[in-house]
Amino acid sequence: MMYYMGEGVKQDYIKAFNYFQLAAEQGEITSQYILGMMFYQGEGIEQSYDKAMHYYYLAAEQGNADAQYQLGLIYHNGTGTAQDFAQAIKYYQLAANQGCSDALTNLGLIYSDGLGVKQDYEQAAKYFHLAAAQGNVTAQFNLGVYYRYGNGIKQNYKKALRYYQLAAEQGNIIAQYNLGVIYENGLITQQDYAKAVKYYQLAAKQGYSYAIYNLGLMLYNGKGIEQDYQKAFQCFHQAAEDGLATALYNLGLMYFEGSASKQNYEKAAEYFQLAADQGEAAAQANLGYLYDTGRGVRQDYIKAHEYYLLAADQGDSSAQYNLGNMYENGNGVVQDYAKAVEYYQLAAKQEDANAQFTLGVMYLNGTGVKPNRRIAMELLKKSCENGNQEACQICE
Repeated sequence: MMYYMGEGVKQDYIKAFNYFQLAAEQGEITSQYILGMMFYQGEGIEQSYDKAMHYYYLAAEQGNADAQYQLGLIYHNGTGTAQDFAQAIKYYQLAANQGCSDALTNLGLIYSDGLGVKQDYEQAAKYFHLAAAQGNVTAQFNLGVYYRYGNGIKQNYKKALRYYQLAAEQGNIIAQYNLGVIYENGLITQQDYAKAVKYYQLAAKQGYSYAIYNLGLMLYNGKGIEQDYQKAFQCFHQAAEDGLATALYNLGLMYFEGSASKQNYEKAAEYFQLAADQGEAAAQANLGYLYDTGRGVRQDYIKAHEYYLLAADQGDSSAQYNLGNMYENGNGVVQDYAKAVEYYQLAAKQEDANAQFTLGVMYLNGTGVKPNRRIAMELLKKSCENGNQEACQICE
């Protein structure tokens, strides 16, 4: 062990291996387990899953819980052998009977996912409770999920928060991120932007892209933290490096607005394109607008129509409105008032003030629709309520 750990002597895996092997041949259980690890990881010797399993078996048969757990893990993941959930359960159960929290947790996961057994949330919850009581972070996080959604146990938001917090305190990134989302949106507790920022920051420090992005949004909007466009830009840029479409879109938006640096439509188009290629509707809509108006790119109504259509099909109201505008005015398409009305109606139903105003005017004038003053005034009133001042003037 001294050669293996490098305690009092220079670390030497070869000498450690030789001594462990001599001890293992005499049935020394810890040596058998460590030889299993050395073969599994290829520490100082050639990696061999078969030999790793051989030594794990020897140690497991003598009741070594760590070896039993490792065999369960090997069968669970199918590493170096055929995946076998029945065998995984067998060895996890042996280790769990000795209180191994990782084995208890993985049994919970197996029953939660129904791997080789009938899905059973109640049984999974029992295993998670046993493991969580020992401080197992994965079990604590899963109990948070279970209490939040009432999986196999009675729904309890206070307990969900408590288990999320226990997991977050141990550095579980997903628990930290989920707490950020919960506090930001007031999902199962009182909304608290400062706490949301706290948990996003914890997860962001560990490099979790979604937390970094959400922290950027908090900085951009000044929620729970002082508004800082430069720091928001940095967060979006960091998340975008991992290919996060929403982060790429927001970088494009900041270049479009000029909120963190000098306004740059070319850069905006570049980032909108990257996000649009991943199917981000808002990026597609904004890229369509750039092609429509010739900002940062060469004006191209065909491409504008293409990107508006992609976004509109995903329900983006601004794209629906702009498609209506293209059909109303015949920009890049054959003028078609009926089509214009169709897209304006889609956007108006989503409370788009401009679409409500334009559609209201079309009903007043009978453009593409049968004139109807009652419908027109209803639309104009809604448009006014949503902030369109032209509509307010007509309604006076």
